[in-house]
Amino acid sequence: MLFSTTTPEAKRRALREMLSSGRTVQFPGAFTPLSTKLIAEQGFDGVYISGAVLANELGFPDIGLTALPEVAQRAGQIARVTDLPCLVDADTGFGEPMNVARTVQELENAGLAGCHIEDQFNPKRCGHLDGKNVVDLETAVKRVAAAAQARRDPDFLVMARTDVRGVDGLKAATDRAKALVDAGADAIFPEAMADLSEFEAMRAAVDVPILANMTEFGKSELFTLDQLQDVGVNMVIYPVTLLRSALGAMERVLTTLRADGTQQAAVDEMLTRARLYELVDYTGYNRFDSGIFDFEVPGLHR
Repeated sequence: MLFSTTTPEAKRRALREMLSSGRTVQFPGAFTPLSTKLIAEQGFDGVYISGAVLANELGFPDIGLTALPEVAQRAGQIARVTDLPCLVDADTGFGEPMNVARTVQELENAGLAGCHIEDQFNPKRCGHLDGKNVVDLETAVKRVAAAAQARRDPDFLVMARTDVRGVDGLKAATDRAKALVDAGADAIFPEAMADLSEFEAMRAAVDVPILANMTEFGKSELFTLDQLQDVGVNMVIYPVTLLRSALGAMERVLTTLRADGTQQAAVDEMLTRARLYELVDYTGYNRFDSGIFDFEVPGLHR
């Protein structure tokens, strides 16, 4: 009910086991605790929390305007309601290596299973836009090393994201990925791969799990789970899919409401009251409440 039934440490171990299982795991992106429950109900492996989505939900573009407390708070709210491991986008670590170290510990405290740290300049921009700038290799390595050194739970996953492919090409990306693994990265997030052969090249370059970002309207084709598994990808994220779907539905119903003066024509497409109550477990909370108060409190009448 109120919280996950398992501990953050258990979720972190579960994530590690998934990534070494030989199968490709799917992590849809959640932007609210309630949407996280839908992901769990459908049997997905875990939950991804996108920095771009958190920024957009606050009304900002994805250009580094969010701060660590905002990200840690919302990520913690999401992790709190699910037994699934949650991986969060920590952008550039919100500052210099000491800030990166604090970021990792705050995310550990919030119950996350892992995070990824990227090698863009701060302020950063969406990984599927042109005109990105990346930091030099030394700076990128320092960020990852600080993250790996700062964690207190050795199972907390430190993933390194590199955006070098969109700036200097695939060879530079594979070379950087190797250096980031040497610095302590447990997994690699190669952003904006052009095709399956580039994922294959990244797979051949490193001996740690790799992630594929299947975001709509981006640089990468929306490959299937089977296609990505065939080239050795360990994890697939769908960072903005739920947000885009939800906003599309909101826009359509508002158009209907404005045009018709009533939402009646859109009601059949809505989640019902009964389904919403099921999702938030009204029945479970009622049982819990009755169990507490279904007895006479000693001394109540005195």
